[in-house]
Amino acid sequence: MPTEPPTTTWLFPPASTADEHGVVGIGADLDPGTLLMAYRTGLFPMPVEQDGAVAWWSPDPRGVLHPSDLRVSRSLRRSCRRFEVRFDTAFAEVLEACADLDRPRRWIDAQMAEAYTELHCLGWAHSVEAWDDEGLAGGLYGVSLGGLFAGESMFHRRTDASKVALIGLVELLGTGGDRLVDVQWATPHLAGLGASEITRDDYLDRLAGLAGAAGPNWADPAPQAAS
Repeated sequence: MPTEPPTTTWLFPPASTADEHGVVGIGADLDPGTLLMAYRTGLFPMPVEQDGAVAWWSPDPRGVLHPSDLRVSRSLRRSCRRFEVRFDTAFAEVLEACADLDRPRRWIDAQMAEAYTELHCLGWAHSVEAWDDEGLAGGLYGVSLGGLFAGESMFHRRTDASKVALIGLVELLGTGGDRLVDVQWATPHLAGLGASEITRDDYLDRLAGLAGAAGPNWADPAPQAAS
């Protein structure tokens, strides 16, 4: 079981009060207790600018992936054979790759990297990795709360590697009704994999049930060949 950190001293406005951009407020800290409280109430952090103040977001609509909606094309299924999926064996490397300075619209700065590393050490943040003969080929990381996986970022060094990591995540989560991947915004790339949009109210209504569900076994998952 993950370790519960000290409760945050910050009080956030309700997620339902977000402005037209999806921002609830700016400020606070990135302590583990603050982050977990935010996720449990439907918020997630993203800096306003590199190494600057952090904004807390609750977009409407919310991008989500219902695991049963994951779309795996024939070509992606063939790509799966090239990789082995592992969990939490290279969290720091995945985070570093997602924070690469050369990536467009980079938003993972030093304070964010430190915060999620601490969450990982406490057992809340996890990485899903796609490996091949050349090493780490791609992956993703996020926060696991019961049946909810709040995805933060993904990267690839080889074609389809991040998609294979997503398949591995879904296979670990399972496809029951108490499972959901929060992708924040349903970009065209994610929509092609089955992500969709739901209203903020719908997301918030489901949140407590998702977070309270029994979660997947992150403690000692065996490496797997993505199917």
